[in-house]
Amino acid sequence: MKRRLKERYQAVAWQEPIILELGSPGERGVLVPEAGEEIERVAGDVLASIPAEVRRKDVPRLPELAQPHVLRHYLRLSQMCLGTDLNLDISQGTCTMKYSPKVNEQMAALPEMTELHPYQDDDTVQGILEIMYRFERILKEISGLDRFTFQPGGGAQGIYTNACLIRAHHESRGDKQRNEIITTIFSHPADAACPATAGFKVITLMPDENGYPDLEALKAVVSERTAGMMITNPEDTGIFNPRIREYVDRVHDAGGLCSYDQANANGILGVARAREAGFDMCHFNLHKTFSSPHGCAGPASGAVGVTAELARFLPVPVVEYDGKRYRLAYDRPDSIGRVRGFLGNIPVVLRSYAWSMSMGPEGLRMATDISVLNNNYMARKMAAIPGVAIPYPRASHRLDQIRYSWEPLRQATGVGTHDVRRRMVDFGLQSYFESHHPFVVPEPFTLEPCESYSKDDIDEYVEVLRHIAEEAYTNPEIVLTAPHRSTISRIDESALDDPERWAMTWRAYLKKRKKR
Repeated sequence: MKRRLKERYQAVAWQEPIILELGSPGERGVLVPEAGEEIERVAGDVLASIPAEVRRKDVPRLPELAQPHVLRHYLRLSQMCLGTDLNLDISQGTCTMKYSPKVNEQMAALPEMTELHPYQDDDTVQGILEIMYRFERILKEISGLDRFTFQPGGGAQGIYTNACLIRAHHESRGDKQRNEIITTIFSHPADAACPATAGFKVITLMPDENGYPDLEALKAVVSERTAGMMITNPEDTGIFNPRIREYVDRVHDAGGLCSYDQANANGILGVARAREAGFDMCHFNLHKTFSSPHGCAGPASGAVGVTAELARFLPVPVVEYDGKRYRLAYDRPDSIGRVRGFLGNIPVVLRSYAWSMSMGPEGLRMATDISVLNNNYMARKMAAIPGVAIPYPRASHRLDQIRYSWEPLRQATGVGTHDVRRRMVDFGLQSYFESHHPFVVPEPFTLEPCESYSKDDIDEYVEVLRHIAEEAYTNPEIVLTAPHRSTISRIDESALDDPERWAMTWRAYLKKRKKR
């Protein structure tokens, strides 16, 4: 590790323009053939059904480049980025950046998958329907719940789906007064934002002195207005609440439903299930726990599971099997309808199914054991770094991650968590996830060494953080002015608060440039 620290990592910097500034008029990478007479005859006038006022008046301005130039452009951009295949990136979100087997990527890229069309007849897609049905059975066993949908396009949309299911349940009973959802400050922010989007009032519980949601506060806020509770466990501090059933029972006693946010399921597979904790519904992030790459905010899949009593409300369609044939069932009058187009991100389901089948029950449990072992091994090493604090030290159930604090380092040196993140880039490491806002833990940073990281990986990552902490005490300026060997030396963050200094599209950029 000392040899590694002495090496001067240097990011590749191409000063690459954006693609719309490259190329020349008339240059082409591919010539798209015009539709033949037979296709025109069958398709007819494809614009006839589109109102004139929503049709383009001008041809869209697209980049005009030859294939080699396109290839060079994106390869250069890839060389200017840190990523999981080249760098250590422990804790870029909960389980997101663990290694995902490339064979599953190859499987998802097969023409049998990529050439499927969502409007095909059920008889022509029996293969993928069987995979969806089989993977639903796997998740049913893992969670203890009775039915699943893969339609939500990510974890937040899965939480939103659960909020809609809670609303549909109470409406079906004629109970219109239940308009409050309870969550916790260390649950994922979507557990507050999504029910608010669905029309609920949100009540947020703060932690007690041990880092657990305050049970007495929960008892004080449940009422005849309580529609449900949406909670992450283990929370984003890594603390697992062993008394979670008491919280669930308290909400049930008040007539509410309970939704288990299991995006942090990497430390509980094969150990703890939603069923035994009393939950009515849950969601898994397949793009995290089940080893499908996240892909920079997508593609993703927030698989939602429910009890048999709530299954009638699930989005349509669901996959059914009569012993001979798989089909998509649409005739579900109590369904909340669609929450996303078609069936969801099915390639994510395919990758997750392949990973689960290759691991088997014993492998899934082993992944959990290694995740928890890695996290606690890392915690012992992190605790020895000057300037690091571990909030809520009395909490004994730390699973797959921990939210640490650089507050002692900041008080002693002026170097805070943002500064450390920028300095990490100089050693070729992907910087860590800090915390959702607000920063309840001061100067937070969250590390999550899930099952695909080795002891050497963890040792290297910790040693870099130790080195940066030592720099903060001896030469803080080198940390405060970092990064020094990155593609971009320093971003002017003041521009983020000035709409006149940024543009979300190329067209908007050109308009603002003309004004200047």
